[in-house]
Amino acid sequence: MKPSCATPAPKWASWLSTAFIVLVLTGCVSVGPDYVSPSPPVGPTWHTQLKGGLTSNETDPTTMAAWWTTLNAPELSQLIDRAVSGNLDLKKARARVREARARRGVARADLVPAVDATGSTTRSRGSESMGSGDSTTLYRTGFDATWELDIFGGLRRSMEAAEADLQASQEDLRDVLVSLLGEVASNYVEVRTLQLQLAVAEANILAQRDTYQLAAWRQEAGLSDQLAVQQARYNLESTQSKIPIIRTSLEETMNRIAVLLGDPPGRVHGDLEKPMAIPSIPLSVAVGVPANALRRRPDVRRAERELAAQTARVGVATADLYPKFTLSGSIGLEALALNKLFFWSNRTTSGGGGISLPIFHGGALRQKVEIQSALQEQAAIVYEATVLNAFEEVENILTAYAEQQARRDSLRAAEDAARQAAEMAQHKYEAGLADFISVLDAQRQLLSFQEQLAESNGAVVSNLIKLYKALGGGWESLIPQGEK
Repeated sequence: MKPSCATPAPKWASWLSTAFIVLVLTGCVSVGPDYVSPSPPVGPTWHTQLKGGLTSNETDPTTMAAWWTTLNAPELSQLIDRAVSGNLDLKKARARVREARARRGVARADLVPAVDATGSTTRSRGSESMGSGDSTTLYRTGFDATWELDIFGGLRRSMEAAEADLQASQEDLRDVLVSLLGEVASNYVEVRTLQLQLAVAEANILAQRDTYQLAAWRQEAGLSDQLAVQQARYNLESTQSKIPIIRTSLEETMNRIAVLLGDPPGRVHGDLEKPMAIPSIPLSVAVGVPANALRRRPDVRRAERELAAQTARVGVATADLYPKFTLSGSIGLEALALNKLFFWSNRTTSGGGGISLPIFHGGALRQKVEIQSALQEQAAIVYEATVLNAFEEVENILTAYAEQQARRDSLRAAEDAARQAAEMAQHKYEAGLADFISVLDAQRQLLSFQEQLAESNGAVVSNLIKLYKALGGGWESLIPQGEK
C-alpha cells in the first residue's frame, strides 16, 4: 500500500470547526436590550373643563381624517388639495421616506449571502533564460459568494433599527402633513378675517366722512365751531390709516398661502380676492380622551419609533464585542483557450469559513456601546418630553377655544350696544342736544368693538383648527397607502 502524505489537521482546527457547527445548529441570539414600548402616564380625562361645545365623546375617524370639511368652506378644501400635491416640505418628507425604505433594503440585504460574477483574461510571457519564453493566455470566469453568519444578532439588530427608522420617517411625513393642513387653514381664516376688518374700516370711513361733512356744514352755518370740524377730520384720518396696514397683512397672508401650496407669490390672489365670510364652527366638537390623542399624533409616534431604532443600535454596537463568522466560496471555469473555457472538466471550486474575534481595541468597542446607550437614554427623554408637550398643547387649546367663544359673545353684545349708542349720539348732535365729543367717542368705540369682534370671530375658528391639529387629525385620508 502506498503511504499517505496527508498532514493531519491540528487539534485547534478541529475544535474550532466543532464549535462553529454547534453555534450554527443551536441557533442564534440577539445581544443587546430588547425594545419595550414605553407606557406614558395617561389620565382618563382632560384636566381642562370641557365647554363651548367641546365634549369627551369618542372622536369620529371620518371627521378627524378630513376635519377642514366641518368648516363648510369649499375654497379651503381646494387649497388643501393643492397643498398636498405641491407643498415642498411635504415633497421633501416623502423623499426622506423613500431614502429610509432604501436603507432598510440595504440592511435586509446584509442578512443574505452576497454573490458576484467574475471574469478575467490574463496574458503572460515567461523569461527565456528561466524557461521557454512562451506566451500564455489564461481565461477565467465564475461566481464568488460570501456570507456573514449573524450568530449574535448584530445584523438583525441593524435591520430592526432600519425598520424603525423607516417607520419614524413615515410618522415625520404625517407630522409635516398635519402642520401643513393647519397652516393652510389658519392662513385662509386669516385672509377672511382681514377682509372683514377691511370691510369694517371702509364702512366706518363712509360714516365718519358723513360726520365730517355734517360738522363742516354746521360750522359754515354758524351752528358749530372749527374745533368740531378738526375733530371729525382726525377721527376720519385715523380710521383711514388702518387701511394700508390691513392691506399689507392681507397681501402677506395670501402670499404665504401661495408658498404653502408650492406656488410663487400672487398665484392664489385670484382665488381669494373676493371677500367671503369667516368659516363657521360646528355646534359640538368631540375631543375623546388623552390616550386617543397620543395614539393619533404623528410627533409622539415618531418619537417612539426613534426610541425603538436607537434601542436596536445598542444591540448593533454590543454585537461588535463578539466573534464574527463568515462563509465564503467560489465556483468557476479556467482554461488556456477561450473555446475550451466552458468545458465542465475545466471547473474550479473553493470554499471555507472564517472567524474574527476582537482582542484589543483600547476599550473603543465598549465605549461605542456606551455611546449608543447614552443616545438611547436621550431618545427616551425626547419621547417623554414630546408626550408632555402634546398634553400641554391640547390642554391649552381646549381652554383657548372655549374662552375665545365667551369673549366673542361679549364683544358681539358690546358691538350691538356701541352701534345703538353711535346712532343716538349722531341724532342728538344733529338736533343740537349733544356735543360733538359724544359723537366722536361713540364712533371710536363702535369701530374698536367691530375690529375686536372680527378678530375674535377669526380667532375662534383658528383655535378650532389648532385643536384638530393638536389632536393629530388630518393625515389619515391624504397619505398614500404605501406611506402609511
